[in-house]
Amino acid sequence: MAVGILLVTHSGIGSALVAVAGTLLRGNLPLKLEAFEVPFDADPDALLPQASAALRRVDGGEGVLILTDLYGASPSNLAAQLARLGTPSRRVSALSLPMLLRVMNYAELPLEELPAVAAAGARNGVILDDA
Repeated sequence: MAVGILLVTHSGIGSALVAVAGTLLRGNLPLKLEAFEVPFDADPDALLPQASAALRRVDGGEGVLILTDLYGASPSNLAAQLARLGTPSRRVSALSLPMLLRVMNYAELPLEELPAVAAAGARNGVILDDA
């Protein structure tokens, strides 16, 4: 059993990150990963049943880390609703590729430790280039 990863993002973001992570890790994703994208014109409340189904699909028995792209936006608000449904979960916003790859590289960690790992991946992925 393992923690699952659910990306809850605006359209086009989550699926692209899943594709790139899969390519970089040569298809060896150590954790169940799925993207649930929220269309710009969608009613997030109406999407809750579909998002809940996605959450259940990635749950490997040890909970789900929900990564969202923008705190306070519709995907983030939907993720907050998901977190209250009963499946053990933690949420982290400001999703980036370095964040996702870092989480995948620490797949053995429990749900309680993965939010800090995700945040470290995002912080360490920011490089100010002097060029």
